[in-house]
Amino acid sequence: MIRVAAVGEAMMELTHRDERTLALGFAGDTLNTATYLARMAGPGVRVDYVTRVGCDWYSNQLVSRIESEGIGTTLIERVEGGTPGLYLVRTGADGERSFTYHRSASPARGMFGPDHDPRIAKALGEYDVLYLSAITLQILGAEARERLWATLDAVRSYGGKVAFDSNYRPAGWQSADEARSAITNTLQRVDWAFPTFEDEAALFGDVDPEACARRISQLGVRQVVVKNGAEGCLVDTPTIKQYVTAEQVHHVVDTTGAGDSFNAGYLAAWLQGRYPGDAAKAGHELAAKVIQWPGAIIPSCRAADEAKAGLR
Repeated sequence: MIRVAAVGEAMMELTHRDERTLALGFAGDTLNTATYLARMAGPGVRVDYVTRVGCDWYSNQLVSRIESEGIGTTLIERVEGGTPGLYLVRTGADGERSFTYHRSASPARGMFGPDHDPRIAKALGEYDVLYLSAITLQILGAEARERLWATLDAVRSYGGKVAFDSNYRPAGWQSADEARSAITNTLQRVDWAFPTFEDEAALFGDVDPEACARRISQLGVRQVVVKNGAEGCLVDTPTIKQYVTAEQVHHVVDTTGAGDSFNAGYLAAWLQGRYPGDAAKAGHELAAKVIQWPGAIIPSCRAADEAKAGLR
């Protein structure tokens, strides 16, 4: 059994159905990836989620939703009086979305903080794969990031691997310099990196996907997959450098969760023994399905059926 832990913030998702009607869901970048990975990876992979939530009705619903996907919740901490963060999603005619966040008091911001449970960090050191994102870093204070980095070091010292999506959201950082430092420090502890070229160009000034992959590889990352939207992705490893074209989608409904689902498709295929190029193809196939539905997480029955077909 391969054990995977995803670390991050799970939130309430309020998606506009029209100008006045909102649909309630639960999502968050690392939770989106954990969900699709749990659906796709098969019985040989166990996925757990690591976060902090409150003890209110919304937190209970959130944890129940995570459990309904077959994701383990034993490493989710409860905070008395806390409530999950939330974000609202508006989607344009082209499927591109805009977000409004209300998360400043989210319990997840206390992960790895002064009152952290050391048993959680110890437990994470025993996982085969630990998955996180730059948003995981963004919500943590400086001392909490240090504890998280120590946990990544422990995972790798015991033979585990770390996967990281360096998704950059400027509004969540005090400065670009802070973001660059935190992301670079994390990349030095990573086995798989899933950067998005647009984000990396904005933060690091990379002129093309090759420059992005080269910079990250020089930090010691063995597999770099540079996502470039409809252009596909660049897979860069010590043995191959390959462009993999994206699936063509003629009617995009909502691009929320596209990169998160790509990461899940890639990791699921890789954990099943497929080569990086094939894994990237599986990631594109899943992302193409996801962007034809509203919201970050598409209906589970259809997702499971289509994901299995995509991995055949």
